[in-house]
This record gives sequence, structure tokens and C-alpha cells, in this order.
Amino acid sequence: MFAIFRRLTDPVTYTRAVHLCLPFALVAIWAFISPDSPYLLALFVVPIGLLSVTRLSEGVQAQLFLTPRERGRPDATITAAPAKTWADRWRTVWWLEIRLLCAAALLGVGVSMVWITTDLIRAAVGAGTTRDTVLDLPSHWWWALLVPLPVAVVLTAIAVLGAVVTAAARRLLGPSPEERLRVLEARTEQLVEHNRLAREVHDSVGHALTAMVLQANAAATADDPRFTARALRVVEDTGRAALDDLDRVLGALRTAGQASSEGPTLTAASTLFEAARAAGVAVDVVIEGDVAGVPAPISREGYRILQESLTNVLRHRGRTSTDVEIRSDGSRLELVIRNPLSEMQIPSRSGNGLHGIRERVELLGGRAELGPHEGDWRVRVEIPIR
Repeated sequence: MFAIFRRLTDPVTYTRAVHLCLPFALVAIWAFISPDSPYLLALFVVPIGLLSVTRLSEGVQAQLFLTPRERGRPDATITAAPAKTWADRWRTVWWLEIRLLCAAALLGVGVSMVWITTDLIRAAVGAGTTRDTVLDLPSHWWWALLVPLPVAVVLTAIAVLGAVVTAAARRLLGPSPEERLRVLEARTEQLVEHNRLAREVHDSVGHALTAMVLQANAAATADDPRFTARALRVVEDTGRAALDDLDRVLGALRTAGQASSEGPTLTAASTLFEAARAAGVAVDVVIEGDVAGVPAPISREGYRILQESLTNVLRHRGRTSTDVEIRSDGSRLELVIRNPLSEMQIPSRSGNGLHGIRERVELLGGRAELGPHEGDWRVRVEIPIR
């Protein structure tokens, strides 16, 4: 009962009533053309429902009147698109039949309640009965107290039939299971791409800002003009590289989330090592195998993993020693970054950087080991090369 009252205060209930009233014109015309064969109207709508454009028209109407709050949303339960399959066409036919049935039910309830209201008013004012009277009531004023009852019946019918026709629209005019799966796959791909771009921004810009802060601090405290000039050049180069990365990521966002094939690979890792050395980190690099032959997507992710690992070194320790090993044997890529644990603050395991490394490796089907190992803080990554 309270649910009915809540529906009666919802503006959507009355937009649904308008939707239910729209077929009245068709029913009235058909009643004028063929008053003795109302069932033929149900057969008449079958070929109309099989038209591809009918589904589009009915979907637009349903979105406007039945679910106006969902219009324009990607997860709308009612779609506005032409029929693409015969299953869609027959679902549209069933929808038209149910829509006509609900409209006829509302029309019947409305006409009956108008007659009953008229009889109650005539009995209340003592106007007597006529041959069109539905209720044979004795004249008395208190019949006027029952006049709101037919109105309440009509409003209840509007609320109930509106809910019924909306549920039918969502079932018959909504996306098919195949369409729902395609939408879900598209949203999943978009989410994965957005996460990838977020990792790109975090790794590239975060690394650059960390290196620039350390270089600026070193330049401010150094008494050697040549060292200061060199540090400022490193700050400038690092800033330019960060701006290039940022432009590339923003460009990918502007192209509706299309995956970008650009970005540095492991062949450009020497710039990371030079930047770390300029910031005071003693980087010892060992490279084995054909790193240039690593596929570009894997090589780009490997570059970002190295970048984030070196950023953690700069952020949590600063001037220290770091051993970097890069190995590729054609079947897998292995990256190992070690730091003396006694000189390094242990990064939080819930940090965005370590979480991003794990995500990158898992998406490529590899495995990552991050944590203390034999007195060092070690990042060890293995990525299969397919």
C-alpha cells in the first residue's frame, strides 16, 4: 500500500500514464473502422512490429516516458536502436501486444470509473437515474463522499499498469544478452585502458618529479657552479621528457581510449640509468641477451617497471647503490633491481608504484617478487615472451 502511495508522488508515474494513453488514438480509430472485430487490431500490429524501424521508434518513446532518468546513460535498461535480428523483431511484436493490452486495460478502467463517478454524483444531488446508469442508487447526499474512490482506483491502475509496461519494456526493448555482453566487454576494455594510462602517468611523471626534486635540492646545496649547471640541465631534460610522456598519454585519452603504440622501450633504458646516476645513485647495469628483440609491448612495460623501481630508490633512499640486471633469452624477459635494505626505507606494499608493477606483470602473464631478499630490497620480474 505504501509503495503505491510512493509511486503516486513520483513524476515518472504520470509520464508512464501518458505513454499508456498514446495508443488510445489507434484504438479509437480501429473502433470506428471495425467496431465488431477488436481482436483484429492485435493481428494488425504484427507486421508493424516486424519492421526494423519500429523498434527504434518504440525504444525512443519508452526511454522518454517510461525511464526518463536513464536516458543517455550507457547502462540504460531500454535501448533505442533498430532491430538487427529476427529475435529483436519478434520481441518488438510482443512488446506492441503488451502495450496495447495495458492501454486497453487502462482505458477500460478509466471509462468504468467515469461512469461510476457520474452515477455517484447524480445520486448525491438527487438527479435520479437514466437508462445509461451503471449503478441504480437511491438519492442521498452521502454518496458524494465516495466520489474520490473511483479517482483512487484510476490512479492505482495508472501506477500498477505503468510498472507492468515498464518491466515489459525493459525485458523486450532492452539489450539482448549478446548486446549486454558486448557493452560489458567494451566497458571492461575501457577500464583496463584507463588503468594503463593512470599507471603511465604515475610512473613517468612521478619518476620525473622525484628526479627533478632531488636534482634541484642538490643544486641548491652545492657550492660547485659546474655541478649546479649540470644538475639544472638534468632537471630541464627530465622535465621535457615528462612533458612528452604527458602529451602522449593525454593524446591517448583524446582518442577515446585507443591503445597507444608509442612510448619508450628497454632500448632507451640508458636514459633512466643516466638520470639516476645524475641524482647520486650508483647504478651498476648488467644486460644479457637480445634486449632489442623483445616485443615492443613487453619492452615498454619493462621500461616502466625499471622506471618505477628506480623512482622508489630515489624517493625512499636517494644516494645509494643499485644493481640492475636485464636478461632476455627469447622465451622470457627477466628484470632484477636490488638495493641495500639497511640503507633504504621499506616501501609500503600498498603503494601505487608496487601495485602498478604487479598489475603490469600480471597482465602480461608473468610473475613479480617484491620485497626483502638476502639483506637487499629486490624487485624481480619474469615476463614470458610469446
